[in-house]
Amino acid sequence: MSLLQVSDLSVGVRTRQGIRPIVSDVSFSLREGESLALIGESGCGKTTTLRAVLGLFAPSVVPVAGRVEFGSRDLLSMPPRQLRNVRGNRIAVIWQDPGSSLDPVMRVGDQIAETIRAHETVSRQAAAARARELMAKVELPDVDRLFRAYPHELSGGQRQRIGIASAISMNPAVLLADEPTTALDVTVQATVLELLAALRAELGLAMLLVSHDIAVVANTCDSIAVMYAGRIVESGPTSRVLRQPLHQYTAGLVASAPDIDHVGRRPRGIAGVPPPGSVAGACSFAPRCAAASDRCRSELPALDGSPAARAGEPAHAVACFHPVGSEHAA
Repeated sequence: MSLLQVSDLSVGVRTRQGIRPIVSDVSFSLREGESLALIGESGCGKTTTLRAVLGLFAPSVVPVAGRVEFGSRDLLSMPPRQLRNVRGNRIAVIWQDPGSSLDPVMRVGDQIAETIRAHETVSRQAAAARARELMAKVELPDVDRLFRAYPHELSGGQRQRIGIASAISMNPAVLLADEPTTALDVTVQATVLELLAALRAELGLAMLLVSHDIAVVANTCDSIAVMYAGRIVESGPTSRVLRQPLHQYTAGLVASAPDIDHVGRRPRGIAGVPPPGSVAGACSFAPRCAAASDRCRSELPALDGSPAARAGEPAHAVACFHPVGSEHAA
């Protein structure tokens, strides 16, 4: 049974000409303990989708259609007061830049304690004690000293661990992570990802991870959904999608990533640039695709899935008229 179910989500931005779609017909589900990655180029709609799950929209951005169900409740139609109780309590988030998500003039330990007191009626002393326990859980050293530190006194990796500690402070069911390692160097990225994996296993968290980095999601997430121009164009088990991509765009992403297992293989970029939003009545990737036909330029392909390889495994689905390996694509 799905813990989080996003169905036919469409989001638009207000312009002088009307509402321009930036996310169209996005559907996915998360079960307890499962991890799903939303991956794609910058501007494809990944973060907008994540923010829609929380009901966090910029003033010019509006939900157009669809449902975001947590349990049996639609978060998009939930009254603001009830939604605020879900945020941070049952669904928590780790933002991309740990520096900008922390109050620069407030001690980091107090910020974790404040999150706890926002959702529970506990004393300051009890909240502070739990904050110290959480800081130890995310493997921060010298907890007493760091508890009294300000964000600028911590390294990027330490600030991200504070963000993680705050996110898990209420034992959420779902953890949303928006590019949580982008601002960190490679060695720190690895330790943060290992920490997230350990916490998921220990706490039974379901996780939605937004990333543009194939290497990050390859060993982190059970399944993957590839987004392009506001739509999901391929989805399925991570190993299958990355090993045998079906969509021409996914194949391009895989080919553009460095591969240390194949010495001498150079990454290949994808020609052209993505459109600013989804294209009505056509495949948005057609202008950049060597396999595109007239049908691709005049008809929108549906996201169709093949049967799962194993029971309980998500289907491998693709929205493409000429998938990799087909006669036309060859």
